[in-house]
This record gives sequence, C-alpha cells and structure tokens, in this order.
Amino acid sequence: MTYRPAVATAPDLTTLTLGVEEEYLLLDPRTGESLPVADRVLTALSGSARDQSRQEFRHSMVEMVTPVTADLAELRAHLVALRRSAGRAAEAAGARLVAVGATPVHEPHRTVPDEPRYHAMSRRFGPVAHDPAVCACHVHVGMPDRELAVQVCNHLRPWLPVVQAITANSPLYDGRDTGHASWRSMQLERWPSIGPTPHFESAADYDATVDDLINTGIMLDAAMVYWYARPSAAYPTVEIRVGDVCPAVDDTVLVAGLARALVATLADDVRAGVPARRIRDCLVSAAHWRAAHDGLEGDLIDLRSGCARPAWDLVDDLVDTVAPALARHGDLDYVRHQLARLRRDGNGATRQRRVMARTDNDVRAVLDHLAVETRAG
Repeated sequence: MTYRPAVATAPDLTTLTLGVEEEYLLLDPRTGESLPVADRVLTALSGSARDQSRQEFRHSMVEMVTPVTADLAELRAHLVALRRSAGRAAEAAGARLVAVGATPVHEPHRTVPDEPRYHAMSRRFGPVAHDPAVCACHVHVGMPDRELAVQVCNHLRPWLPVVQAITANSPLYDGRDTGHASWRSMQLERWPSIGPTPHFESAADYDATVDDLINTGIMLDAAMVYWYARPSAAYPTVEIRVGDVCPAVDDTVLVAGLARALVATLADDVRAGVPARRIRDCLVSAAHWRAAHDGLEGDLIDLRSGCARPAWDLVDDLVDTVAPALARHGDLDYVRHQLARLRRDGNGATRQRRVMARTDNDVRAVLDHLAVETRAG
C-alpha cells in the first residue's frame, strides 16, 4: 500500500487517517471456478486504478488499495471507483470480480505468480501455500508512534473477534456450505504466522519476537507477520487484518470506521495508563474460532468476562465503547445507520445463505448476487 501519512508526526491523534486494501476473486461467470487471469486484469487497468492495484498470491486474485484519507465518504468513493475499474478489467478478461472471502467452488490453477518471494514461500510451506485462494480486507489506521501502535494491538485483542464476525463472508467451499460463516479463517489456520496477535511488553519485545520467528524459519521476513493486528511492517499504521473481504462497499466502510474508532479509543486508554487485559491465548483463539463459525448469527465469546453472549450484544458493546471516537471523527451516524442495515440484512455470510435458501442451494445464484454487490455503489 502506498502510504503517505496525513497525520502529524507528533502524537496528536485527534483525527486518524485510513487506508483499505481489498482482495477479490476472479471467477468464471458460467462455472464459478477461479480463473487465472489476474495478469490480464492488471494489464487492462489504467491511470490511478493501475497505480492502486497489486499482484496477489494467486493468479485468480487481484488487490486494490485506496489512497489515504481521513474521511469515510471519500474512502467510500475510492472503493466504489476501484471496484468498478477492476470489475471492467475483469469482464474484459472473461471473468467476474467477486468480493468473497474464500474460493466458493474450485481453484484449478494453484501455482504462484513468477516472483522470487512467492516461490520461496511455496518451497518453504509446501501444500499450505497452494490452498485455494482466500481474500481479505485490511484496514490501516494512521499511527505515527510505533511504541503506541504495539500497545494498541495489545488492547485490540478482546475486540477483534467482534470485527471478524461482522466481516464474515465465506460460508461456501467446494460448492457447499461449510457450516462456518468465515471458511477463510479456517483455511488460514495452517499458516504458522497467522492468528491472534500475541501480547507484547514493548516495541522492542515485538521486534525481538519477530526476529526470533525469522531466525528459526517460521517466517521468511517481517512482511510475513500475518497476525490479526500489527504495526505495519512498512507504514506508520496499525493494520487490522482479521476480516474477510466484504461483499458491499458500505460493509467495508463500516468496518473501517469501527477500526479507526477502536484504534483511537484504545490509544487514548494507553496514554491514560489503562493496562491491556491479559487474556490467555487459548481463550483468544477460541473466541476467533467462534466468530468464524457463528458470525453474527449466534454467540461470541466476550473476552472481558470469558462468557458466551449473543453476537449483537457484543457489537452493541463495541459501539458504546468507541462512540466518542466515532463522534469525534464525524462517523457516528453513518456507523449506526450501517449497523442497523446489517442487523436487518445480515453480514455477507448470512446474505449468501439467504440466497441459497431461496434458490434450492444454487451456488451460481449466490455468485450472481455477490457480483452485483461487489460492483454496486
């Protein structure tokens, strides 16, 4: 992501900047299988859309990266423009651009692009590196103080399963419902450097741990820190990377607004001397599994109490916690409106299942629905 920070380098965090990375699948319009046409799609892009595109780990994926902004309406406009540009390029290549978290039907071509780093990952991790494609949404929130960024990641641990449940958008795999709202989350668990962010005492502790993981062969480099939240390896941001790519632009903008408000709220807590909760790693992992399985339709684990509670109760708690930061950034009304829509219509996984239910489990109807949501603005 080409990040040009718009926040001051001093710790004035009144308004935090945002940037979003979205990954999309390129699917056969007839069969729903993944198509290895990413090179053709990227070549067909022009102007700013080409500059904001990235090659991904599968020939059936493209990533689009927004410019940095401090305004949700502007972020939304960027996302709409990028999705439409990528959608047109996909159509020219004979594919459909679909915002879905995991390969819904089949990935016949699983070779990696001809890049040295991708080949190194393939050699090191073997079949794990050749799983069907998965697509994420990564939200970058401007944070020029790296020490503060590490502490914010500690404070994020109880809340990230809630964000994960909101974004869950991959119930299908191999043409069938997996029973999980986010199959992408399950698929990624085999990677050794993906999962809940550990608790770190300091930025030095964080760096030493990453060095140990690289030196012992668990990671190739610092860019393979795939924890659900991290100080970005390249930019002055906290990067929240727990979520599936969202089907609709407004879903993504909602998540970005909540992510920024969370980071702002927790940064205030850190500066006020509020300690991060020390939660056992096994409970954090369990909470993420529950979020991936139930999404917003069942219970989540409240990591503050260790109890299971209805998912929407925890969403309400999250909004109550970050409401002052949402108001400070001018996002409160938008977030409340979009959460009311989500409560009515469901997240991506729920919406896919509703299409399945009314079409006698027709996966192609689900993909038609997703393609329309992806391009709508």
